[in-house]
Parts: sequence; structure tokens; C-alpha cells
Amino acid sequence: MVKVAFLGLGVMGYPMAGHLAAKGHEVTVYNRTTAKAEAWVSEHGGAFATTPAEAAKDADFVMTCVGNDDDLRAVCTGETGAFSGMKPGAVLVDHTTVSAKVTRELYDIAKEKGLGFVDAPISGGQAGAENGALSVMCGGDADVFASAEPVIAAYAKICRLIGESGAGQITKMCNQIAIAGAVQGLSEALHFCQKAGLDGEKVVEVISAGAAGSWQMSNRYKTMLADEFEHGFAVDWMRKDLGICLSTGDEIGASLPVTALVDQFYKDVQKLGGARWDTSSLIKRLTMLW
Repeated sequence: MVKVAFLGLGVMGYPMAGHLAAKGHEVTVYNRTTAKAEAWVSEHGGAFATTPAEAAKDADFVMTCVGNDDDLRAVCTGETGAFSGMKPGAVLVDHTTVSAKVTRELYDIAKEKGLGFVDAPISGGQAGAENGALSVMCGGDADVFASAEPVIAAYAKICRLIGESGAGQITKMCNQIAIAGAVQGLSEALHFCQKAGLDGEKVVEVISAGAAGSWQMSNRYKTMLADEFEHGFAVDWMRKDLGICLSTGDEIGASLPVTALVDQFYKDVQKLGGARWDTSSLIKRLTMLW
């Protein structure tokens, strides 16, 4: 068992930190809203800190799960950032979905300070975090990853080192690109079957058992048919991620025409008032506009 700091107690981080505590690790949490950190401690034990540096003090591993590039820089660097409180040889594992650029920037800073840094974005949604069944895609030094993997295992279904620093974030972009196309396709299929007067439940029962089956279909078709979207991964966050995908695509010369189109469809959903709806709300755009 090791001493762990967990920074960021959102819908993903809160249960992930809970799994670490359940495995017997000594956990100190930090959250920008202190009330949430206090609530976590009342539920799981451990301790909370009022700054990232305080939480990271004496920790063997520091896990971060925040919002975007700027949020990650804020919790890692500066006088009260985690880097300033971490002991030599400690490892920071970042679960945020951010750009590979900021990941490599922070990796270099950590290296200079004698710290380890692993980019480890996650997939599996809130349910995956709550059930300890996340997919974790990692970038960084092999020896540092090897030391962190047993700790990450507390909430991972699969955890793999893909390559050097930034490779985890690039892999997460592949994940989001694949999801964008899949959700749009599922939305169109369900919209089509409804317009044709078919029973959506029966249609999905049949096609999900064939080549059209997917995680999105299995886990989202019921709520999509029921017009329920107050759950899951928010459209705002998906647009943030797709923006990273598109800008990186420009940098490396990758063509992403479908991703660019779906990003604009999510923009339409935002205009419809769905900024905080689940990403499956792409179907809402079709039902409201046609």
C-alpha cells in the first residue's frame, strides 16, 4: 500500500479516489471546491488538503483528474502546485484529457525536478469510474509506468503503456474520434427507425447482435429512445476533446472530415441548450430539427 494524493473530485475523480481508498492506500484528496473534498473524506476516510502542494506532500503517487490544459497546469505548477510539494522520485499520473503539448511540457518539468510523469487519460464514462472498470491509455517512461500500474489497477479494467510521453493523450484522441462517428451513426439509425414507425427496442435487439453492435448502442440506446440526456459525458467536454483532436490533426497532417462535421453537430446541440447533456444527445438535434 502506498500514499496517494488525488487532485480533482469530479464525476470521474470522486469514485476513482474511492477505489484507491478501498484498496487500502492512504489517500489525501484535493478539490477546488473544498466541500466536495470534505464530503469525500466523510464517505471514504483519509484526509483532504486545501492546496495541491499540501495534498502531494510525502505522497508516492499524485493522481490528477481535472478539466483542461489550463486546469492541469494550475494544479501542477506554481507555488501551491503539486510539483512544489512532491518528494523526489514521486510520480504524477494525469488522468485528464488534455493536449499532448501540455503533457510533454509537464513531463519535461517533472523530469527536471526528479519526478516521474505519466499521461494516463481514461475511457469508460462515469459508470466505468464507479465500477472500477476504466480503460487507461498511458504515455511515459516504461519504468515509471511499471511503478504506477499497480496503483492505477484500483479502478482499471485495462491499463497499457502505448509509448513515450504524450502517447496516452494521442490514444485518447483516437478514442474520441471513434466515439464521435459511432454516436452520430447510432443517432441517425434510431431517428430513421422512429420516422419509419418501427419499435426502436426491437430494432436494437436485432442489430446489436450483429455487426452494428457497439458500446454506445448497448449503453445509450434506451435513454436515447426515451429522450433522456441528463447524465454521462457532457457535450461541452466532448467539444473540448474534439477541438484537441482537430488541432492535433492539423499539426500532424491527419484528415478528420467526419470528426469536424460531428463537432459542428455538437455545436448545434449546445445552441439547443444541451451543453451539459450527454454526448448521446446528438439524436436530439435530429428530432428537434426534423
